[in-house]
Amino acid sequence: MSTLNVRPAQRGDIAIVAEWNAAMAWETEQKRLDPQVLLRGVTAVMDEPRRGFYLVAELDGRAAGCLMVTYEWSDWRNGDFWWIQSVYVAPEARRSGVFRAMYRDVSQRAKQAGAVGLRLYVETENVRAQNTYRDLGMEQCHYFMYEQML
Repeated sequence: MSTLNVRPAQRGDIAIVAEWNAAMAWETEQKRLDPQVLLRGVTAVMDEPRRGFYLVAELDGRAAGCLMVTYEWSDWRNGDFWWIQSVYVAPEARRSGVFRAMYRDVSQRAKQAGAVGLRLYVETENVRAQNTYRDLGMEQCHYFMYEQML
């Protein structure tokens, strides 16, 4: 039987988290990201906890997936939403409960910290992930997302 453990990421995880971010961007959007920018971006989260944090899942002692949590203040609710971002599970570990374990861990941490809710965004075509999120009790919001790159 496999053992699955979720832990906060450490500085020694920066390279694999950056590598997985690049893989996720390619798999989901066919975007090639600059590896040096990714390394600096992951390091910036580690250097400034106010930005968020990463979790790493280990399957049988080997890194198998990660995600990042960032914070959004809600004045309507007088509390933080925790945004789950940069989710990646290594191909060989998929469908083995890695994301579910990370989600449970984030949910527990959020409750303990007094967060008002969890949010994430998902590619519109990623039906498998959408079904997973629904199965975990998340609901589709009525918001659209807009952005303008600067």
